[in-house]
Amino acid sequence: MKLETKLITGRTAYQGSYLENKTNPKYFEECACCEMNPEDLNKLGVSVGENLNVKTAFGEVVVKARENDGNPEGIIFIPMGPWSNAIVNPDTGGCGTPGFKGIPAEVEKTDKEPLDMISFMRTYYYQ
Repeated sequence: MKLETKLITGRTAYQGSYLENKTNPKYFEECACCEMNPEDLNKLGVSVGENLNVKTAFGEVVVKARENDGNPEGIIFIPMGPWSNAIVNPDTGGCGTPGFKGIPAEVEKTDKEPLDMISFMRTYYYQ
């Protein structure tokens, strides 16, 4: 099953604390995740910690599911980092900043594992 959502990205305190060491496993834990409303997780049949494929018109990534009952249904949140950057709108509209909010996205459960930082960079940035 695929769930149609809107993607929001942004900084978090935890994600920001690892910016100087992006190969640290804690950075991976804080950035390679997708926060969803519990009802949306239930619709997908996904438990916390399971893998999700998130696809937009700009790309797709695999991340871990997290529950956030503060998220409205239909809204997903991925912290700023390589995983979210791979699927946001790269058009800066002349301002130098990509579109980080309100991006239509499809989410579905997957058996694939999220890529660690080094593998991610090799796959997405060194093609």
